Amino acid sequence: MSLLRALGSELFAAYRQGLTASGTSHRSFAVSSLRASTEKEAVEEDPAATEGEAKSAAPVDDPKDRTRVIPVETSIRYLASEAYQQTYQGEPVWKNYRRNHKGLYPPKQTRKTCVRKGKLSTGNPCPVCRDEYLVLDHQNVELLKQFVSPQTGKVLSYSITGLCQRK
Repeated sequence: MSLLRALGSELFAAYRQGLTASGTSHRSFAVSSLRASTEKEAVEEDPAATEGEAKSAAPVDDPKDRTRVIPVETSIRYLASEAYQQTYQGEPVWKNYRRNHKGLYPPKQTRKTCVRKGKLSTGNPCPVCRDEYLVLDHQNVELLKQFVSPQTGKVLSYSITGLCQRK
């Protein structure tokens, strides 16, 4: 045991001496100044390049963007699709959702809304806001049935489903 300690302390001392050597501090300063100068050159070149690229580039699909309106018919087809079955595996959409909160007990009320100014504003949106193809509408009966209790026929509480108050 003492042999390991002695060997370890010698290795540690050699490591510390290597870090405090005068050659390494000058080299790191030179490298950092070189990096700073190349970053300034790259920033100066970028504005001219981005103007040309912005005109030719197509708009990028943002996964948090919720400004695009999904028709109810598309949502009904999505509920019957293989992608929906693979994602939710026959369970209601709210079944695998777990609210993210501080402390032991969750807050009494869920958040007011998950979407602000057309974008998802939270890191953990409610089950319906998370999937853009789930549209709550009176025509989408299959989705609405998931939020009704099979025993009592009443609408399930938001504390069980985790839906935001707007939905």
